[in-house]
Amino acid sequence: MALTGRAALIAALGSIPVGIWEPGLTGLLAVNAPLALACACDFALAAPVRRLGLTRSGDTSVRLGETADVTLTVTNPSNRPLRAHLRDAWPPSSWLPGTETTASRHRLTVPAGERRRLTTRLHPTRRGDRQTDRVTIRSYGPLGLFSRQGTHNAPWTVRVLPPFTSRKHLPSKLARLRELDGRTSVLTRGEGTEFDSLREYVPGDDTRSIDWRATARQSAVAVRTWRPERDRHILVVLDTGRTSAGRVDNAPRLDASMDAALLLAALASRAGDRVDLLAYDRRVRALVQGRTARDVLPSLVNAMATLEPELVETDARGLTATALRTAPRRSLIVLLTTLDAAPVEEGLLPVLSQLTQRHTVLVASVADPHVSRMAKARGNTDAVYEAASAAQAQSERHRTAEQLRRHGVTVVDATPDELAPALADAYLALKTAGRL
Repeated sequence: MALTGRAALIAALGSIPVGIWEPGLTGLLAVNAPLALACACDFALAAPVRRLGLTRSGDTSVRLGETADVTLTVTNPSNRPLRAHLRDAWPPSSWLPGTETTASRHRLTVPAGERRRLTTRLHPTRRGDRQTDRVTIRSYGPLGLFSRQGTHNAPWTVRVLPPFTSRKHLPSKLARLRELDGRTSVLTRGEGTEFDSLREYVPGDDTRSIDWRATARQSAVAVRTWRPERDRHILVVLDTGRTSAGRVDNAPRLDASMDAALLLAALASRAGDRVDLLAYDRRVRALVQGRTARDVLPSLVNAMATLEPELVETDARGLTATALRTAPRRSLIVLLTTLDAAPVEEGLLPVLSQLTQRHTVLVASVADPHVSRMAKARGNTDAVYEAASAAQAQSERHRTAEQLRRHGVTVVDATPDELAPALADAYLALKTAGRL
């Protein structure tokens, strides 16, 4: 229970005539006694808070950057109308900065024996699960002088999923995949690709694709058409160690890696390949296996939603051993990690041969566009020193990438905006060459 600002204002205004005409105890009683009686009546007429019934419904998941609506139904079982202010408490990251107060507070009027619904709109700024805290309700009497206050637990969880901003590149990658798959007029042949069908020769076809036996059985020259292999296994490995926590363009490197992994998974599942996910630093943080083409993308998105970088050094030996157990047969292993010299040379390179002997390995890394801008800077002494430092950092990354390539690894090093399409292109190139 609490006095309202209206009661305090009335008491303050009443003190003015008391001070002028009747300063003393009698004047105070003449003003405050009726006010106290009015407050008591107001309190008695206010609807009780603890008997209210609260239930929730609405969205249970939302992509980062979008809004989610959670509906709270308030039931008033008493015989007095409810006039209340309500605060629906959620974690601060459930709203954009500065909008929490207006988004979480509501005015509410519920007649006796009825119910009302109110909607809280969330606009999360971080991935993960957002759980409601408590609902605080302050019930006022008809005079607005005194209030009852109480809290209720109305649990609800909204899972904030990765935004998957790279899905805008999916149509163009699927168009290229259809060309590789022979579903358009452009037919390609790569080493190790699967035979698809025969068709009549047209000028411009590769003469090596002519099927002479089929030509001998018919009057026209027949050529073979090919399609990329299907039902190949792809294991996407997310490095969630300390290097994934570095911020690039105001977002952790891990977020850009996850976005690239989602585009690759969407493309590979459409190509008929099987996609699994492993997130690892010193232990398994997420593992998705054996999903169908229809279920793989929702499963990956849900598994990635709660992933956060861990401020520990990644155990490269443990990661390699876990990847080999997860992919017992020949697969394409896509490792999304860093190209920083120390973690690669001290951690990954000593155990890389264990992966390359049995699998095709692709390493993808997030490059910092700020380093590229620094390398181009000129005009003053500070800019020249920054350019020299950036050039040295780029040289180290190139040297590390070359070391990986000498071990037979395909390397993709691109900025956050370019990493997802570059990784998809690398996958298509491997598929065209029949290396999966």
